[in-house]
Amino acid sequence: MMAINTRLPAWLGLNHGGDRYTYADDERFGPMQADRVPETWVRTTCGYCSVGCGILLGVKDGKAVTGRGDPDHPVNMGRLCPKGQSEHLTLSAEGRLLFPTVNGHDVTWDHALNVMMKRMKALLDQHGSESVAIISTGQLVTEEFYALGKLARLGLGLAHYDGNTTLCMSSAVSGYKMTLGSDGPPGAYADFEQSDCIVLFGANIADNHPLLAPRILENKTATVIVVDPRVTKTAMVADHHLAISARSDIALLNGIIHILIAENLLDLEYVHAHCDGFPELAEHVRRLTPDKTAKQCGISVEQVLATARAIGNAKAATLAWTMGVNHSVQGAETSALIVTLAAITGNLGKPGASPFSITGQCNAMGTRETGFTASMPGYRAFDNPQDRADLAELWNIDESRLPSTRGRAYPDIISGITEGRIKGLWIIGTNPVVSYPDREELEYAFSRLDLLVVQDGFHTPTTALADVALPAAIWGEKEGTFTNSERRVSRVRKAVEPPGEARSDFDIFITIAERLGMREELFPDWKTPEDAFNEWARISEGRLCDYSGITYDRIDAAGGVQWPCTPSQDTPLGGTARLYPDGRVSTATGRTQLVAITQREISDKPRPQFPFLLNTGRTVEHWHTRTKTGRVEILDRLAPIGWVEMNPTDADRLRLLSGQMVKVTSRRGSIDEIPVRVTATVRAGEVFIPFHFDDMCANRLTIAEFDPISREPNYKQCAVAIEKA
Repeated sequence: MMAINTRLPAWLGLNHGGDRYTYADDERFGPMQADRVPETWVRTTCGYCSVGCGILLGVKDGKAVTGRGDPDHPVNMGRLCPKGQSEHLTLSAEGRLLFPTVNGHDVTWDHALNVMMKRMKALLDQHGSESVAIISTGQLVTEEFYALGKLARLGLGLAHYDGNTTLCMSSAVSGYKMTLGSDGPPGAYADFEQSDCIVLFGANIADNHPLLAPRILENKTATVIVVDPRVTKTAMVADHHLAISARSDIALLNGIIHILIAENLLDLEYVHAHCDGFPELAEHVRRLTPDKTAKQCGISVEQVLATARAIGNAKAATLAWTMGVNHSVQGAETSALIVTLAAITGNLGKPGASPFSITGQCNAMGTRETGFTASMPGYRAFDNPQDRADLAELWNIDESRLPSTRGRAYPDIISGITEGRIKGLWIIGTNPVVSYPDREELEYAFSRLDLLVVQDGFHTPTTALADVALPAAIWGEKEGTFTNSERRVSRVRKAVEPPGEARSDFDIFITIAERLGMREELFPDWKTPEDAFNEWARISEGRLCDYSGITYDRIDAAGGVQWPCTPSQDTPLGGTARLYPDGRVSTATGRTQLVAITQREISDKPRPQFPFLLNTGRTVEHWHTRTKTGRVEILDRLAPIGWVEMNPTDADRLRLLSGQMVKVTSRRGSIDEIPVRVTATVRAGEVFIPFHFDDMCANRLTIAEFDPISREPNYKQCAVAIEKA
């Protein structure tokens, strides 16, 4: 057993706790260089991952000169990760889009929007509502997502609109819907502190969500179990690491459930009162013995038994997961099975206990709630007559204007372009040329478009392909809110003016609505993002994601408010920590629907020509495709290029040493030169590449294979070959 490391690593942050401070030379931080002493501090929320850390931005002469963790924010209490500590540097980074462009030439906003709207309207008039699509992001503020959804569906009347959150969180969403009847993480960060058993499935929080790590490390009584093929930073500080073989999560979960039933470690009272489908589940796992489970997962029988007993004997267990589960063709089913495991052990709706999906981007939750992509605002279903009638009445529109289906999801938008059905695409705040699986297919699809509009804050490989590029303000240059993984709504504030002629996404959407002659209908009396927020709060009333009691003033008073939150005096100032405390969930029956799932084989398995199985993921220094972090010198120096991790046994066989350049090839493409890192953190026969880098793009290798339920890509398993470059 590996003891928990209770000493916080230096990279987890500088400071925590303490009173509100107002002076630049606060003794908790030490003296500052004269040119970095701010005139004012602006309280805001980090714009990278979904943890939702509070940041104090120091501003001098209209420029962001420093940043610190907010000691008063309930999420991070002053701590920041490397990205958060250096985030203020993105506001002065090179490579910003400063002016609108048409065919690569700087033009006025008026000219760019004329070209965009004229060509988009021509496509819609000639080919119908399915001929133009939008792909958005998880990094706009909630007020912008709400505005964009109305603009896309009601203003432009588009059939196809989705976000890049489908590439990271749609499997968790689908898993919640399959079991609990609605999206919405049931737990809270406090569960990590109150639990006596924490299991992290495919969740390397030390790299991907660093400020959740202290909550686990400081829990001295919990048994911490990490389930991950790699020996990640998170695995290194766990009590137990289950280095399971790739794609064997379902086998492990089924085996755990078998043991819990056999040893009577269930909460049968909860199951009988609140769950459906238990007999079918019990029959499904009856023959999945610990021996079979261990063999399928590539671990010992003792590890399987110990994990099951730790969960079954816990007073409160938190079962958390992220991309290691979601990035799979069975991501939705695996997510649903984790919820099933939580439910049959009674770990739902009580302190320290929840099935908790750790979201990816800073405001993926905001777009899930308001965005009008996979569901209508307020988690309303496209095909639910009552939901449609209610929303039409709230918006005072004819119900026929609401789409009856969601339209194509992100990967199906790309295939629609390839098929020639979708001819125009508007991309907002994302860089699919680097982030989409099977880059060659993506580039071919884009070559077939009649119109590509890209709206972003920086020049990227995707903006380079745009017919029309629109310069957008970024984090730190606009107002609004983010909602984090625990459903906490926090303020995002403008600290500096956007450079050049860049505008906030909110202003861009308003301007386009004006050009359509629909501003008053879509955005009545909206003058600021707060007006959009207040309308959204009213629209959400009575829904699971109820914002009706949340105002900007309340957020300021509480430091962040968790939904559901009503205006009732019985609702705590900070909102509601957990969902489903009475066991009644959002399904039609109010009961959790347990699932029985069978593990399927990997389609692109290793073979003589491609003997290694590729895994991809993130590193703590960078974010997504390095649009921002690649321009921050301190982060770029820490991780300037990509690499491929290889087990020493495989390296010896190929006569490779750390630092040597290799070529990595799959059936779809290759990385011609990338340095190898020889390390026992990966299993023999498997390799790992971080996906951040354009010039060493892991997605030239990955397979365009998607979960049939959620449509999330399988970024985690494909066969590759490695040779000396």
